Amino acid sequence: MKKNVEMFSKKYLIGIILGIFVFGIGGVYAATYIASNRITYDHSTSGMSATEVQGAIDELYNTCIAKPPTSGGTILDKIQIVTTGDGLYKDEYEDRYFYRGKNPNNYLTFNNETAGWRIISIEDDGTIKIMKIDSIGNIAWDAANFNDWSRPATLNTYLNGTYYNSLSNTAKSQIVSHDYSIGAVTRNNNDLADQINDENSKKWNGKIALPTLSEYIRTNLDTDCNTFSKLNNNHNTCKNTTWMHINPWWTLTPLAGSSDSVLYISQFSEIIPENTSINSLSTVPAVYLNSNVKITGGNGNQTNPYTLG
Repeated sequence: MKKNVEMFSKKYLIGIILGIFVFGIGGVYAATYIASNRITYDHSTSGMSATEVQGAIDELYNTCIAKPPTSGGTILDKIQIVTTGDGLYKDEYEDRYFYRGKNPNNYLTFNNETAGWRIISIEDDGTIKIMKIDSIGNIAWDAANFNDWSRPATLNTYLNGTYYNSLSNTAKSQIVSHDYSIGAVTRNNNDLADQINDENSKKWNGKIALPTLSEYIRTNLDTDCNTFSKLNNNHNTCKNTTWMHINPWWTLTPLAGSSDSVLYISQFSEIIPENTSINSLSTVPAVYLNSNVKITGGNGNQTNPYTLG
């Protein structure tokens, strides 16, 4: 069958081979290159109605474009969304995707550090948030004893100065300045949606910061650990159902009603407020990767981490 296709837009050219078999009058094959859902075609010899052909084409076109940010585009072609077990989940609170569970395949080679980073989340703007596994040192959150990251805090200055300058040129080119949530939250809050809103009430834009408290909570696969209060009450079991349970580390999240306390994750997975001037807690940087960065290899496990290009 001869097809005459008129393309109205070249911006999102999708090549689709559509096989149509008409039974009773013989097989009919159609090859269609779709640039948009507005196309014209010659169906006079096919024995099919225009409605049937258009419907099939539109269905394929919509299938191609109706994908979540984690399924196509540039960076996440290899990552699938799951609903059970360790893996990447659609978040129920925001338009984000989180790696949850004890040991999902979210290892990443970044800054020439093989499997030295792990993916926290996929954002609706196509960026990907990652965190370093090992601490870069025990550093005071703010030596001046304030819990305002944008002040700027001591860690803010260090991470976006000395530490950023130590990264490879390739790593620097892959990091994008991004909004980080730095709002304060109430201790033992049992409403995670409310806590997320509190975190999002204040933003800071920059290259490097820390994971937030709600991100730590949302990576836990146990429903008995899915709020501030529940996680603290069940911390002995909660530490076994999240990959984010590592040595005690600072979060980015201040404690509401205080000017000098920030929440940190203890070695027992408890969420504890601490004076920002203390310098005995680990620092695990978090960055956003540019949406144009692609995963070029690996399957995400520790022995075969994702690689970037």
